[in-house]
Amino acid sequence: MSIKTQPEVIFPDLLERCQKAIPVVEEILSTARNLMSKRVTIDGRVSGKAVEQEQYAAHGLSWLATYVESLRQMSAWAQNLQANGRLGEMERLLLQIAFGEYLSQIRGGIPMAQGEIIRLSDLGVEDTTTLDTMLQGNTDAARKRLVELMIERDGVATFGDTGLDEEYEMIRDQFRRFADDKIVPYAHEWHLKDELIPMEIITEMGELGVFGLTIPEEYGGFGMTKTAMCVVSEELSRGYIGVGSLGTRSEIAAELIMCGGTEAQKREWLPKIASAEILPTAVFTEPSTGSDLGSLRTRAVLEGDEYVVTGNKTWITHAARTDVMTMLVRTDPSSDTYSGLSMLLAEKPRGTDDNPFPAEGMSGGEIAVLGYRGMKEYELAFDGFKVKAENLLGGVEGQGFKQLMQTFESARIQTAARAIGVAQCAMELGLKYAIDRKQFGKSIIEFPRIYSKLAMMAVEIMITRQLSYFAARKKDNGRRCDLEAGMAKLLGARVAWMCADNGLQIHGGNGFALEYPISRVLCDARILSIFEGAAEIQAQVIARRVLEQARN
Repeated sequence: MSIKTQPEVIFPDLLERCQKAIPVVEEILSTARNLMSKRVTIDGRVSGKAVEQEQYAAHGLSWLATYVESLRQMSAWAQNLQANGRLGEMERLLLQIAFGEYLSQIRGGIPMAQGEIIRLSDLGVEDTTTLDTMLQGNTDAARKRLVELMIERDGVATFGDTGLDEEYEMIRDQFRRFADDKIVPYAHEWHLKDELIPMEIITEMGELGVFGLTIPEEYGGFGMTKTAMCVVSEELSRGYIGVGSLGTRSEIAAELIMCGGTEAQKREWLPKIASAEILPTAVFTEPSTGSDLGSLRTRAVLEGDEYVVTGNKTWITHAARTDVMTMLVRTDPSSDTYSGLSMLLAEKPRGTDDNPFPAEGMSGGEIAVLGYRGMKEYELAFDGFKVKAENLLGGVEGQGFKQLMQTFESARIQTAARAIGVAQCAMELGLKYAIDRKQFGKSIIEFPRIYSKLAMMAVEIMITRQLSYFAARKKDNGRRCDLEAGMAKLLGARVAWMCADNGLQIHGGNGFALEYPISRVLCDARILSIFEGAAEIQAQVIARRVLEQARN
């Protein structure tokens, strides 16, 4: 692919333009937030009912806030690289296209989902003329040049300096090699045959420290940061989201125990999770509750030194082959609110293909799914299933919902990282196919609609990555980051779907054939805007947090 790049492709004052754009979009967000606050505030408080009535605009405010934070973090990323002499041509192109595109969307309409475009007029904001200086950043010439540089990198999935220190990039290299050697060659077969990920892979992941990555050293873990967790999750999910998500089970369980467990529970469970001696799974969702955990009905009644559990759960990942379930139950039958919920560390024998649920009082059936395979999904029924009373997390009833909420920041950061990995896989497959596929006497990557798709994949992956790393750093520093984690998850899910959809489109008819891995990636990407909080629920939560800022 030969491209003659003109000197004016990259703005000579790019960083200055970006810095000037930030206060402009911040003012737009502030105006939109204040206007929305007036629409949903009743008697001095934000009304949940009013927010629901204004849901379309409220969710649009969430997307606008996500875009503004994304641009802040892209600008900060570039400034940091510039200060360290690491801001090269590729990074400048990624920055310029990101600002050009997101500013244009802020002005013209932000896609919340297919067929749902939020415009500033929906939020009551009209005057955006001051954005003009950067609106022309996403040009055909810039996209061409970016893809030329991507080709020169020989198809490596991470394009552009991530801004992380050398230690993190060494971790990335280690897990990229593991993914390329042990996952990529076999992932599509696991998917097509709907097979469980081999135990040999899980054992090796345990040896590499995946399951104890963020567990403190005193409890048998590596004591690493959430940023390191992001890097590992990206690379494993680039190989196969099922493998990347194995770490999520342990991350959730470990976070629950670290935040809410007694010291005895920490010393009992965390070393076993870290070493992969035991495999955990999360048992929260019920058939009639979904995201409405407050209406959860599975009961746990204390009888002597045991809880007896009765009820039904659904969408339980990796349920058969795990050894312990973090189970959200109702221990106060007189309540119908969050206050009656408790978390149990429910031990169970590991199942087999012939007998997936050998525990007394527990049965289950597999849910057939489009993608996100490798661990399998199950419906579970409990009828007299017993859990030791000493396995009540924290030793006090009624703390379950609070304990679960403490894990959401990490879970959503990790989900954003998984989304980046899925998006990278789609981009890598699309890039290789576009180079190899010849039509009308040349590689299809030379057609503008093709290289533009690939350029935008690289740009939006970097945007999501910087937003995710920002949330992870806040978490690592002990600061509240539920807003930023939610934004990263919200945007990451959309970006993964965009990359997968466009990656399949680049493959044309072949992309629709099951034999091509991009077909798997499309199925895998679709789940990301549903689990760990559906996109609509996520936008609702973000909106409430953004509106809180208008009152402070």
